[in-house]
Amino acid sequence: MLRHAAKVLLVVVALVATTVKADRDVATAQRRKPVIVSRIFTGPDGETHAENIETKLAPQGRSADSELLNTVKVSGLQFRRTSPKYSLDFHPAPTRQYVVTLSGRGEVELEDGTKIPLTPGHILLAEDTTGKGHMSRGVGSEDRLSLFIQLADN
Repeated sequence: MLRHAAKVLLVVVALVATTVKADRDVATAQRRKPVIVSRIFTGPDGETHAENIETKLAPQGRSADSELLNTVKVSGLQFRRTSPKYSLDFHPAPTRQYVVTLSGRGEVELEDGTKIPLTPGHILLAEDTTGKGHMSRGVGSEDRLSLFIQLADN
């Protein structure tokens, strides 16, 4: 089960990576758009804060056409569907987890008013497992399908 969940995570990361379009110009062919993860975490003040992290993908084998992230140990995986009317008041994340939006739209809002749009392909790393947490809500007119990938304790 754990190996299967890890494989699914790698597939999701690979799918996101394939959506990154490389510039066809010869001079910039090797530069690719970075894969960004929005991380939310509890600061020393007990409030949830956000930062964007560039994921470090490394070339796979001898081919420059494929890149991988080092394996991440996971403990579980869930698909979740929420309606556009979905709204959840402030809450901490139940566990450290990646949340990958597959379709539809949503957003996470922090106490300071910061809003993080959750659009298809967006990767959120929720690590605000203590404190007041964040709000979550649906946006738009269609259901949002997302993948919750719980991280294993190291």
